[in-house]
Amino acid sequence: MIPGLVQILLWQGVGELISYFFLPILPGPVLGLIFLLVFLIIRGHVNAPLAMVSDAFSQHLGVLFVPAAVGVILFLPQLKANAFAIITALLVSVVLTITTTAVIVRFFAKKDSSES
Repeated sequence: MIPGLVQILLWQGVGELISYFFLPILPGPVLGLIFLLVFLIIRGHVNAPLAMVSDAFSQHLGVLFVPAAVGVILFLPQLKANAFAIITALLVSVVLTITTTAVIVRFFAKKDSSES
């Protein structure tokens, strides 16, 4: 399990370095995950230690939502005071996301059917 954790931390460290020196607008862990994904796609498979760590993490994924739930409870008065703005922002973002996804899928579907 240690080699799998080392791999994950290595890619996170690379992401942190790239984020710090070149792309400060993107968080290092996000860049690290992107680099890990690209590495695994190029490699073509996931080695056993990394698979073991990822399985262990995914089994306990629900625990990661505990801090977010505590934050929601902690800021409940502010959330209640701004409920209309939050709900409006959420609805608009969902509609925009679905619309953008539909347009992109339709564009690629037309492009794919014209190539056949």
